[in-house]
Amino acid sequence: MPHLRRPATAAGTLLLTLAVAGCSGLGRTAVGTVIYETEDKRVVKVSNPVVTGCFPFIPKGAHRVENATLVDIFLYRKPNCQGPESGYIGTTLFDNIAQGTTPWLSYSFVH
Repeated sequence: MPHLRRPATAAGTLLLTLAVAGCSGLGRTAVGTVIYETEDKRVVKVSNPVVTGCFPFIPKGAHRVENATLVDIFLYRKPNCQGPESGYIGTTLFDNIAQGTTPWLSYSFVH
């Protein structure tokens, strides 16, 4: 009878591992809010965004970005989350661009 427990335990472990691996990336969100402000002081709040993908700011870009989520953020000067100039905002921190600097145009999450 002891040798019957090993296959059952192994099968249970395998199913649990597959379930966790299969669901871990589906719909995972950055719990919290990304808040950004435009040059004309318009405030935009994005609640619980998904952690995958590139997210553009409104066309004129963001001059202030607050990361009130549980996931760190990369900031980009291009609308497609690419380019050599990028910034980084840890959780619960914010970034204000320097006067005369190009605004942030997109962001993505560290994952």
